[in-house]
Amino acid sequence: MEEKSQSLENKSKSKTTILSESELDDEPFTEEDLQAIEAAFEAATSFSLPKKRRSSPDDDDKTQQHHSKIARRRLPSSVLALQHPNAFSLSPCRQANIRMRYPVMKFGGQITYSRTAVQVEKAAMEVLKIIEAKEKEAGQTAVGFDIEWRPTFQRGVPPRKAAVMQICVDTSCCHVMHIVHSGIPQSLQLLLEDASILKVGLGIAGDSVKVFKDYNVSTKAVEDLKYLAKRKLGGGLHNWGLASLTEKLICKQLLKPNKIRLGNWEAKFLSKEQLEYAAIDAFTSWHLYEVLKSLPDAEKVTPDNQSEELQAVSL
Repeated sequence: MEEKSQSLENKSKSKTTILSESELDDEPFTEEDLQAIEAAFEAATSFSLPKKRRSSPDDDDKTQQHHSKIARRRLPSSVLALQHPNAFSLSPCRQANIRMRYPVMKFGGQITYSRTAVQVEKAAMEVLKIIEAKEKEAGQTAVGFDIEWRPTFQRGVPPRKAAVMQICVDTSCCHVMHIVHSGIPQSLQLLLEDASILKVGLGIAGDSVKVFKDYNVSTKAVEDLKYLAKRKLGGGLHNWGLASLTEKLICKQLLKPNKIRLGNWEAKFLSKEQLEYAAIDAFTSWHLYEVLKSLPDAEKVTPDNQSEELQAVSL
């Protein structure tokens, strides 16, 4: 008797199929599974729920159609995209209808930090070589551009010099240059003054004015993202900041912690957090520009709004 029981148990084990987690995720519920689940649910709740009226054949057909839709239902693409926070796309994301917490914007490439004149000269030459190669393939190349400086918290005290300049060409590398220590060497000046290289960023006209006042170097061929966003997305200029555009177009949240943003950018060496913050800002500007330029114009380009953009750029 004991041997027979053990034999039956072994047969039962041999018929057991172990599904991997992926198999469980990929297999939709069959019609039989759904009926079994519904029967079990009704049995468990029958003591408190009123009896259902006898269903007609039409009701059964509707129920089967509903169940078949459930079995084939898939997650929306906007939610699937959030499962891969590091996924990169130059197309605008599809926003969900509900407000949700987006993944944090990050830069997955290499951050090159230079703080001496020799290091900054070398870094600028590398950027120029990359741009030259890209221009041969696709014409004019845009770079993400931004600067940081140490804030002053006293009234009447003039703003301090631009301390950090960050330039991002693509997803692979961002250069963070500590110009308060190095100054602006020749190669970097050539890069900034080259009108064939488009520099993009939010409030970049004001940044270029500050660089000129602080270092007597002109930054030519700049495009402000807020004017581009107004033309492509509509709305007023005040609607578009770097963080709001990042949520709108990339479905990521751009963190701006005051501890870093208002920190000491004139320190002898920048911290890892400062380097990441600076690189992400420049990368985000480049990324947003690439997405925006692919969109059709939301408002017609007229001499008035075109001159408004050119006036902001020529400040």
